[in-house]
Amino acid sequence: MPPVMILLPLHAAATLVMFGVILIVQRVHYPLFHYVRAADYEAFQAAHMRRITWIVGPAMAVELTTAGWIVWAPPPGLPAWMGWAGLALVLVIWATTGLVQVPLHTRLTQGFDAAAHRRLVATNWVRTAAWALRAGLVCWMLGRGLGA
Repeated sequence: MPPVMILLPLHAAATLVMFGVILIVQRVHYPLFHYVRAADYEAFQAAHMRRITWIVGPAMAVELTTAGWIVWAPPPGLPAWMGWAGLALVLVIWATTGLVQVPLHTRLTQGFDAAAHRRLVATNWVRTAAWALRAGLVCWMLGRGLGA
């Protein structure tokens, strides 16, 4: 089986999983944070971070690895710009996750902070938009790369 038959579907699966996760997080999960009782908030935030990592960690790692692979060894039929655009979006996602989202979540482990919560929701739109663009791009890549 040619590697492209594994690479592109794996890449698309990781991105589409993360697109679904980010939509739920952005539109449902994050907005509900302010409903958690103050006495329970620190434990809630710590549990959220621990549990969500088991879902997003592997998917994001697969997405980053396969995005790099696509740039390094582009599948036949894919223009180089598609791989580079996809990798650039992944790097935006990782940068905002590490530089903005994780520090805000860490701050929230010390108790609910309305300003940090508002910033978390507002800045998460960057990741939501990047994953939406990636979802469209990987579907296009999948169609081109698998000869659709």
